[in-house]
Amino acid sequence: MSERIFTRFFLFLVALFLAGPLVVIAGVSVNEKRSLTFPPEGFSFHWYAQIFTDAGWRGALTTSVLIALGAATLSVLIALPIAYVLWRRVSMVGRLIQTLGISPFVLPPVITALGALSFWATVGSYGAWYSVVISHAIFFTSLPLVTLSLGFSTIDREVTEAARTMGADERIILSTIVLPMIAPYIVSGFAFAFVLSLNEYIVAYMTVGFTMETVPIKIFNALRYGYTPTMASVSILFVGVAVAVFGLVARFGDLPRLLGAWSEGDET
Repeated sequence: MSERIFTRFFLFLVALFLAGPLVVIAGVSVNEKRSLTFPPEGFSFHWYAQIFTDAGWRGALTTSVLIALGAATLSVLIALPIAYVLWRRVSMVGRLIQTLGISPFVLPPVITALGALSFWATVGSYGAWYSVVISHAIFFTSLPLVTLSLGFSTIDREVTEAARTMGADERIILSTIVLPMIAPYIVSGFAFAFVLSLNEYIVAYMTVGFTMETVPIKIFNALRYGYTPTMASVSILFVGVAVAVFGLVARFGDLPRLLGAWSEGDET
């Protein structure tokens, strides 16, 4: 009994430690005065409204969302055929391709960012909008690759064999059986890549510099000209978006399995 109480108390302290910075930032974001003070002096949602009314912040938010949508879509398009081929035929070459697909996310972000910088500078596309979209897509391909691989592993091969027996070709099997069954995993992989691309700074900075401002780059630029609660407001907004997206994934998807947990059927 005492051990359980100690464990719960320890977990409470860990949760309090992790939530502490968010509480401070949330308090600063509603500060009525133009200062990063906590506890807040007054209460106002003015700084949240400024995200959408100020042209600079609104443009950075729009840029971040468009880049995240493009990068997430491209990462899924890259990961889907890789996961499909690995599901159809397991081989050493397939495993090597899977390892290469995961490697950008495993490496420190600064190494991936420097590699992207060198490549885009060499081909003469440094600062172009598509350079950060492609770089983010490659960087985050491992997320949809993992979720799609888990999705394909849930498909009972007897179902596809029965479809072939009844005369269905591979195109029909893919469109009527495989894709509908892995649709939640496609959405989950897209959601993971979207949220992380939305918050990513190093790769974006290395590929477009200050020629295109995403929200993280905008926050860094704003630090040079003075501290305003708008930075805290947009941070809380991004945290809210992440919580909402992952909450929907948890509500409508198999979140434990997406995070790598085995179901009872997998253990037998």
